[in-house]
Amino acid sequence: MNKHFLGDTAVLLGRSLRHIARSPDTIITTAIMPIAFMLLFVYVFGGAIETGSDSYVNYLLPGILIITIASGISYTAFRLFLDMKGGIFERFQSMPIARSSVLWAHVLTSLVANLISLVVVVLVALMMGFRTGVGVLGWLAVAGILVLFTLALTWIAVIPGLTAKTLDGASAFSYPLIFLPFVSSAFVPTQSMPGPVRAFAEHQPVTSIVNAIRDLFTKQPIGTDIWIALAWCVGILVLAYLFATVTYRRRIS
Repeated sequence: MNKHFLGDTAVLLGRSLRHIARSPDTIITTAIMPIAFMLLFVYVFGGAIETGSDSYVNYLLPGILIITIASGISYTAFRLFLDMKGGIFERFQSMPIARSSVLWAHVLTSLVANLISLVVVVLVALMMGFRTGVGVLGWLAVAGILVLFTLALTWIAVIPGLTAKTLDGASAFSYPLIFLPFVSSAFVPTQSMPGPVRAFAEHQPVTSIVNAIRDLFTKQPIGTDIWIALAWCVGILVLAYLFATVTYRRRIS
C-alpha cells in the first residue's frame, strides 16, 4: 500500500460515508431485525429454552451480533451494484486513482456501518438485562473477532455486488448467511439437536465464533473455540478477498 492508495481510499470512503449519513435508514434497518429477534427470543421463547445460563439474553447476544453483521453486509453488495450500473466505476478508471481503492472504500464503509449497528444492538441488550464482567481486553478481543468476521463477509458481499444481474440478486446472497446462526449454538445448545443437524451445527463457522465470544463475555478460559473461530475468519477473509479482487479485475478490464 502506498500514499496514493491510502489517500484515494480515504477520499472514496468519505464519499460512501456521506451517502450513509444522508440515508441512515440502512443502519436502522440493519439493527432492527436483530433487535426484533432478540426481543422475540428473550421475551417469548426464552422461558422455554434451557441453556444452562442464568440469563438467556447473555446466552443469546453473541448470535444476535452475528446476525447483525450478516444482515448488514447485504448493503455492501447493494451499493456496489448501484455503482456498477451507474457507471461510476468507468468514471473512476479515467481518473488517476488507485483501482483497488474503490473496493476498499466500500469494504471500510461496510465495516464502519456494521460497527455502529453492533453498538446499537449491544446498547439494547444492556437495557434488556445483558451483563458481563469482562474487562477492556476482553471487549477488545470480542471486537477483534467481530471486525474479522465483518471483513470476511464483506469481501464475500463484494462478489455478488460486482456480478449480479439484478438489484434483488445482489442482496439475496445474504439470506443463507442470516440463516446459519439458527443452525448453530447461537440460540440453543447443539447437544439438544438431532444427529445430522448437530453434526452440521458443531462444524460450521458460526458455532465456534459464537462460542468464542460467549466464553469471552463470561470470562471462561480461552479454549480451542477462539482459535477455530479465528481460523475460520481469516480463511474466509483470504479466500473471499482473492475471489473478489479477481472478479473486480475481470469486470474493469
